[in-house]
Amino acid sequence: MIALVGFTALPIIYMVSTAFKPLDELFLYPPRFLVHRPTMRNFFDLLTATDSSVVPFSRYIFNSVFVSSAIVGISLVVCSLGAYVLSKLKPPGARFIFAVILSALMFAPQVTQIPTYLIVSGLGLVNTYWALILPKVAVAFNIFLMKQFFDQIPDALIEAAHIDGASEWTIFWKVIMAVSKPAWATLIIFSFIGNWNDYFSALVFTTSETMKTLPLAIQTLAGGPGVVARSGALAAGTFLVTLPPIVIFLLFQKLVMNTMVYSGIKS
Repeated sequence: MIALVGFTALPIIYMVSTAFKPLDELFLYPPRFLVHRPTMRNFFDLLTATDSSVVPFSRYIFNSVFVSSAIVGISLVVCSLGAYVLSKLKPPGARFIFAVILSALMFAPQVTQIPTYLIVSGLGLVNTYWALILPKVAVAFNIFLMKQFFDQIPDALIEAAHIDGASEWTIFWKVIMAVSKPAWATLIIFSFIGNWNDYFSALVFTTSETMKTLPLAIQTLAGGPGVVARSGALAAGTFLVTLPPIVIFLLFQKLVMNTMVYSGIKS
């Protein structure tokens, strides 16, 4: 297992090493895996390469952080509420609604981009943060993930809370969400990683430079003339794009593992 983990980590190690390589080591043949003379020059070159833009590089970082955080927070609440209703309250037509949600999993996001754009454009939300956030709030996979976990929670736990006089809102927040940390921690991980790395939505729903996210800015930097000279800057940009998802995963991995062991959900 250690050997397998080490082999899996090789691309990440190479990416980190490349981000700190001086320009002469970037074009060595055969390529050198580890950096011999680490430098921060690539990060300064990244800032220099974006100086010609109408917005500072920090704006791209802010857009990515704000949009990803907003999507994760709102999606967690909306999808958890929807999954709780389908799993425990079971309103009329719950099975049909869940079947529609499952059928939505068969479609790739790119397939629904045209109707989604028409809706966003019709609402007058193009070139706004809402255009990047609202289409990602009610995600079929997130609802499916939360419902499958809620189905494992004993109904006796909810009945005991009802006997104690707790309202449905109190039961949801203080009982269901409290014992569902593995589910919502997993949702946060997948949702943040998917939305942080998404450049397609910003490309479709925005035309203003001030609305670009970090992955789209890096993709733009990777095109056009002079891309060879910007290889170091691109390596630094790739490192910056990849770092937050790794940190988020490491932070919530422990929460998922510990809660899976100590949540006490047993029948």
